[in-house]
Amino acid sequence: MTPLHSLALLLIAALLAGCIGLLILQLGLMRVFSSAPSLQPASEREVPETSLCVVIPAFNEALNVGPCLSSVLRSATPCRHWHVLLVDDASTDDTVEQAQATASALDPNASRFDFLQAGPRPVGERWVGKNWACARAMQQVQDEWILFLDADVQLKPQALHRALSQAIRDKADLLSLAPRLRCDCLAEWMVQPIMASLLGLGFPIEAANDPDSDVAFAAGPFMLFRRCAYEQIGGHQGLAAEVVEDLALARLIKRQGLRLRYLLGLDAVDLRMYFDLASLWEGWTKNWLLGLDGDPIKALGASAVVVLMFSLPWLLLPASVVLLGLLPSQAVWWFVAVSLSMTAIVQQFLIRRWNRQRFDMPITYWWLMGAGGLLVGAIGPVSVWRTLTGRGWTWKGRQLT
Repeated sequence: MTPLHSLALLLIAALLAGCIGLLILQLGLMRVFSSAPSLQPASEREVPETSLCVVIPAFNEALNVGPCLSSVLRSATPCRHWHVLLVDDASTDDTVEQAQATASALDPNASRFDFLQAGPRPVGERWVGKNWACARAMQQVQDEWILFLDADVQLKPQALHRALSQAIRDKADLLSLAPRLRCDCLAEWMVQPIMASLLGLGFPIEAANDPDSDVAFAAGPFMLFRRCAYEQIGGHQGLAAEVVEDLALARLIKRQGLRLRYLLGLDAVDLRMYFDLASLWEGWTKNWLLGLDGDPIKALGASAVVVLMFSLPWLLLPASVVLLGLLPSQAVWWFVAVSLSMTAIVQQFLIRRWNRQRFDMPITYWWLMGAGGLLVGAIGPVSVWRTLTGRGWTWKGRQLT
């Protein structure tokens, strides 16, 4: 067998593995979400006799805080007593000005909106992410229910009412909603649909909602706590140095025998995570390794599998077409490579089409999934390096070590 024959067989085997991987991904997504529980409607007449504080921690969120705060303040009444607390974590942009302008326009009498400066973090203590801002908020919040809402989230008018009503009905101690991902910049369209599919395949929704299972999962952008349960697990105060605090909080809820509810909130909560390639790169290299149990082998292997499934078919299709014409004696091998490449590309389109039908995520730029796969392939090793060494491991420019 000539070296070209060996190369052709190797590439065909890789393409076949990619096709099988994409088939597993598509079937897995269909299986997981066929029975995934969703946030239920709430009776408009049902206004719970309780109190709620929506806590929005914000650090350099000038682009997000206005739309976020506007969507919250325009919400339908979720309960008898509710208000919003924005906690500024020493922003260096116009976050505070944007928030105050929005609140003044929608709540001129300050009946719903409160503002708090988180202040400097304690010397000698390691606080990362939004943990400090959330802990500071809880020093003055006395309500029965607390919703921690990220500033890059926008709510539909009934979202608060529906979430609180369901949390009460389900006797939940923590109710978290999986949001609908919004993409606007090119980098997001390249990467976010792939990430959403991967997260969906490993979506532990049945186990997370099973009180007899140790599996716990929650979405940090929307976490609604019963106050007494939050205090029982120690809250953000006990997780000061935890980068992925949402998973840590969910695990504490389950370990202490409290009730976790994790639901789809696609028609209630929208999330726009990143505005450009730089913020996307920083965000995913921060989380990739930690999201895969801190295991470097898993992190590197997962990024390699993404390249195999999403990028290799786009790279090999033109090369195989050229070799098909240049090497007629080996035409059968390169014809198989062309066929498998095209099959994988069609599978990618079908996955995006299914995402559009199930999650209302448009198929915009679906043909750039190959380039997106290469980006994810690079995110893996960079995340391992940054997380293990601490070099360049930042969030919005703040060092995480």
